[in-house]
Amino acid sequence: MNVKIEEGWKKVLAAEFDKPYFAGLTDMVRREYSDPSFKVYPPAAQIFAAFDSTPYDEVKVVIIGQDPYHGPGQANGLCFSVNPGIDIPPSLRNIFQEIHSDTGTPVPTSGDLSGWAAQGVLLLNASLTVREHCPKSHSGLGWETFTDAAVHALAENRENLVFLLWGSDAIKKGAFIDRNRHLVLTAPHPSPLSAYRGFFGCRHFSKANEYLAAHGKAPVNW
Repeated sequence: MNVKIEEGWKKVLAAEFDKPYFAGLTDMVRREYSDPSFKVYPPAAQIFAAFDSTPYDEVKVVIIGQDPYHGPGQANGLCFSVNPGIDIPPSLRNIFQEIHSDTGTPVPTSGDLSGWAAQGVLLLNASLTVREHCPKSHSGLGWETFTDAAVHALAENRENLVFLLWGSDAIKKGAFIDRNRHLVLTAPHPSPLSAYRGFFGCRHFSKANEYLAAHGKAPVNW
């Protein structure tokens, strides 16, 4: 199956594109996008934006989200990120607050995280599509299998990456990662419902940069 995705990712995920589940997933997603009775996010051209924005060989840090934002104009294919001019969602506001507390970086006025992606931060949702106003509506279609394969490709074939796993879903998704080869940092989700249970004060951003620097990689300008 011919999938338009960054060449490095296309190579390491080639086997997934030929599996029956991916054909079924593709058919289902196409039907969802073409159905006039509801909307699906992100725009179809941005479904693989996380991979296109952060080529496989350039990944240094992985952040795992659940599924795209389901409000109009929010989702852009990068987890936790929203388009310029869109109000910053509560979870991302809490992420920015922790970064400010941890590193002193000023709190941004835009929720567009494409600058992180360009520095090697893979902003990967477990599901890559969602119906408008219906969170987790595309969970179980097969996206989780595909994104699991992406995480495996990184964890097993790369060295000294940083995985930031926030919340139980992300922590489960990264449970297999070899802690001797990579830095795996876990915390509660930055949602307002859980951020005060340990996300605030986790200092993941400075810890990530310290690890990157110790392994000869440029730190991320959060």
